[in-house]
Amino acid sequence: MVNCMDHFGALGTFMLAAQTRSFTEAGRRLGLSASAVGKAVARLEADLGVRLFHRSTRAITLTAEGGLFLERCNRIFAEYEVARNELTLAAGKPQGKLRVGLPQLGMKLMPHLIAFQQAYPEVELELEFSDRLVNVIEEGFDAVMRIGEVEDSRLVMRKLNGYSHRLVGSPDYFAIRGVPTHPSELGTHSCLRYRYPSSGKLDSWPLISGTEGAVSDVPRSATANAIEPLLAMAEAGQGIACLPDFFVEEAVAAGRLVSVLEEHVRDYRTFSILWPWSRQPLPKIKAFVEFMAARLG
Repeated sequence: MVNCMDHFGALGTFMLAAQTRSFTEAGRRLGLSASAVGKAVARLEADLGVRLFHRSTRAITLTAEGGLFLERCNRIFAEYEVARNELTLAAGKPQGKLRVGLPQLGMKLMPHLIAFQQAYPEVELELEFSDRLVNVIEEGFDAVMRIGEVEDSRLVMRKLNGYSHRLVGSPDYFAIRGVPTHPSELGTHSCLRYRYPSSGKLDSWPLISGTEGAVSDVPRSATANAIEPLLAMAEAGQGIACLPDFFVEEAVAAGRLVSVLEEHVRDYRTFSILWPWSRQPLPKIKAFVEFMAARLG
């Protein structure tokens, strides 16, 4: 029989494997090999005398016993979280691990996140950048920063400054290819498109063509599932990119990029911080929300 602390670690490994349905992904998040995760689960199964997972070459799925055990583990960790939160509140200052989910373009927020670290050195930031729609509560996030409207009664939301898009290209590109004056002219241009890494879909350009309404047919000469490569290609004269205004403002001000078709771009995307109601009183979450809101509006 392993001791209580060993049990607690094994339970956490089991829960993460159940959540991700992958020993490999669970190991990546824990900093372990897939083999180490598999062995930890096997030891737990041997100790309990039941099989917790069905294993195949493609995936793992919970057995009936594994599903029941997962419910119990969730209760155990929920009680632990309540106890930990009570102690944190008693200490009265922001401290401990703060797990934050951000979209890919959240990389542009790194100066603010670094400033938060410097202001609150006892808070350990754990950042996860992804465009997938994470489940804030079930995946154990303390807070997430999201684009667009969110409806979830279990979450508290604080709106920040939103952003719009701008169509940009380099002066050299426009000197060679000409400056488009109407969205219909984009068909003869090289367009650099963003592809969502989670869904594989192309991000539509928010263009309006006068009385004809929205423009949906925009060609593509290159695609990327991150903003930074599109910005680099646009600055290198490879084409026109549709990028968030706060990503391109410095390059436009410096003359490396030129904004076009501004009267035809129609969009505004909200940006918010969300966190679980159950964790609202925690000093670390309150400090993070207030700090980011002060910087981002």
